[in-house]
Amino acid sequence: MRHLTELTDVTPDELAHLLREAARLKSGHLRRERVNTLAGRVVALVFEKPSLRTRVSFESAAMQLGGNSLFLPAQDVGLGWRESLADFTRTMNHYVDALVLRVFKHATVTGMLPTARVPVINGLSDLAHPCQAAADLLTTIECFGEVKGRTIVFVGDGNNVARSLALGCAMLGGKFRLSAPAGHGFDGEFAALVRKHAASAAVEFEADPGRAVRDADVIYSDVWTSMGQEAEREQRLKTFAPFQVNAALLAKAPKHARVLHCLPAHRGEEITDDVLDGPQCAAFEQAGNRLHVQKAILEFLLLGS
Repeated sequence: MRHLTELTDVTPDELAHLLREAARLKSGHLRRERVNTLAGRVVALVFEKPSLRTRVSFESAAMQLGGNSLFLPAQDVGLGWRESLADFTRTMNHYVDALVLRVFKHATVTGMLPTARVPVINGLSDLAHPCQAAADLLTTIECFGEVKGRTIVFVGDGNNVARSLALGCAMLGGKFRLSAPAGHGFDGEFAALVRKHAASAAVEFEADPGRAVRDADVIYSDVWTSMGQEAEREQRLKTFAPFQVNAALLAKAPKHARVLHCLPAHRGEEITDDVLDGPQCAAFEQAGNRLHVQKAILEFLLLGS
């Protein structure tokens, strides 16, 4: 049984295949082609956190492939407290064909694997966001033809999105650079994980965002305060203020650089309106690519293709 808890659950060749399939499915979608590869399949979405892009893209992906979906707020099913994760999973094995989780703790995702007899997909946890990273990589390919040889600079917190994107870049031969305040970079354990899966990977750290973006092909921004960090908001606003993606920072990057953001954006905090709405930003096409990546992931895990 294959799962997707992080991008390292697939090989570099499989990741490249997933992205090619996502591009093919997107092309068919734009031509309004009908496909029924998941006819009769049911995908359950079990979410502890609010969601727009992850929920709608997975629900639409299942339906557009001829299947169906169920949205299950975790507080309604009592995930992990009304009954154990093992009992929940053993029950759901009988009802659905795949489980998509959007949870606070990565341990909730991994805690289901021993008893899961259907694919488990990490739609977001505190440690990883592989589905988002796959959409980011697809967008980079659309902008530049390939990830290999390109420099992706993540300006902000070394969070779950940054970790998954760094892994994806490493697997596909891209250079990933994190520009973050002291104490908000990657730890040694994560660096070892990257080297394990891509020994020649180029994952760098540059504290100065101006220097970090000087050869950037992609400049990536994300919120400074994620869900569950609300108590830290005021301090984070001060700490991350020099890491805002704005016109002054963009001017230090090459003219061809594109700006990505996983959304939702806190406009005026991590990114300014003129950049998010500007001609170098591909954030909304990036959001649209979530749909096509989710389709490719579902087909890969459910059909082996």
